[in-house]
Parts: sequence; structure tokens; C-alpha cells
Amino acid sequence: MSGTIARLLFVCTRNRLRSPTAEVVLNSVDRVTAISAGTNNDAETPLSGDLILWADSIYVMETGHRKKITQKFGPLLKEKPVRNLAIPDNYKFMDPDLVAIIKARFPAYFP
Repeated sequence: MSGTIARLLFVCTRNRLRSPTAEVVLNSVDRVTAISAGTNNDAETPLSGDLILWADSIYVMETGHRKKITQKFGPLLKEKPVRNLAIPDNYKFMDPDLVAIIKARFPAYFP
């Protein structure tokens, strides 16, 4: 990667387990800034238009998250990539298996 900082947004439902884990894991990578949010109103950090606009790339944990984002923030997405990491909601925060899955989804950062 060049001098550019990648701004990655991770989204799950309540922003308590999966997306905060991805945020911690990817923030450990040089030249990456990661933030996490949730699609539910009761999320630790609810997803907002400002976060959508801030991100270079958006990563959701499930197909349903992508649908919610598209319905609520469709016009803000334009040509912004929204990728499904396909990580089910059955891990604790920083679960070693979850960390391994996240790293495996980002081989460019974790060769």
C-alpha cells in the first residue's frame, strides 16, 4: 500500500461483538483506520450517514446488514463497495476463532 490510509467501516447488528472485533483487528494494521457500527437503534454505535460518508469501504457481517444499509442509506452509497464477510453471530468479542476468520477475510493485510 502507498501512503494512503484505508478507512474501513465494519457493521453488525448491535455493534458489540463481531464488528468491534474487526475494528480492533484491522486497526492493528499500518495505514488502516477502522470504525465499527451497528444497524440497530440500540447499537453501541448506531450506523449513521456520517460514518457511511467517512468510509472508503464498508464490510457487513451478514446479508441482512447489507439490505438494511441499502434501504436506509442507499443514496450515500453511490459507488462505495459494501462487502459481506459472511460471519455468523456466534462469537464473543475478540474470540480467537473470530479473529482468525477476520484475518482470513483480509489476506492483503494478513498474508
